Amino acid sequence: MSRVGKTPISIPDGVRITAEPAADVAGSVSGDVVTVSGPGGELTRALAAGIRVRLGDGEAVVERADDSRSQRSLHGLSRALVSNMVQGVSQGFSKELQIVGVGYRAAARGPSALELSLGFSHTVPVSAPDGISFEVPNQTSIIVKGIDKQLVGQVAANIRALRKPEPYKGKGIRYLDERVLRKAGKAAK
Repeated sequence: MSRVGKTPISIPDGVRITAEPAADVAGSVSGDVVTVSGPGGELTRALAAGIRVRLGDGEAVVERADDSRSQRSLHGLSRALVSNMVQGVSQGFSKELQIVGVGYRAAARGPSALELSLGFSHTVPVSAPDGISFEVPNQTSIIVKGIDKQLVGQVAANIRALRKPEPYKGKGIRYLDERVLRKAGKAAK
């Protein structure tokens, strides 16, 4: 049995989980549709076929229908996804980005829009999708916040892709804990 999959998910106060069987399409067996709601909002996800969520008192357990290889690999993944949903609606997720470079800076244009100066001839506007908000504590850092872990990570990756850190001077946008491998420049003789 999956070590991650068999671990129960504790449900904090104020968070509600509902799991109902998905509508069968053409007689196929499908997994549960899990809805998690809490103080942060509401998230819904359809699990893979054969994966079920059993709700107990104060915890949820993700189970699989059989011991086939595909079910084993999806068991831990499904448990991690449901656990991330519970954490997202109760605490939320955030990803911090750092801007390095002379003249590179960020400016907030409301909670869901940014304007970045990244060395181009123009500023780059960035707007947040639904459920994501931005904070700019200073000109060289950006915090992406939201309840969906996958969406927070994707928005942060999209912002980083606008100007990836280059290896010679290290200029660009990087994650807060990212280490950029530096290369030596030309050797003068």
